[in-house]
Amino acid sequence: MAFIIILWILMYLLDANRANDLVQFVQESAHWLAGWSYDLFTFDEAWARVVAGYGLAAVVYLFIGHAVAGRVRRF
Repeated sequence: MAFIIILWILMYLLDANRANDLVQFVQESAHWLAGWSYDLFTFDEAWARVVAGYGLAAVVYLFIGHAVAGRVRRF
């Protein structure tokens, strides 16, 4: 999950062609995964909103994934 979100952040920052099917898929997937944190911050710059909003979701998913992996490894 975090990979898809980070991939979208990179595609956004590198100004990927949004007419491309892969870019659209990654954008839609990241938007769905980060729906709870999307537009959480109100920076003036669009790139800062994308990095902060989607970045927060990516960090939370990484933290949850690490915690789940630690629990699974103990069993």
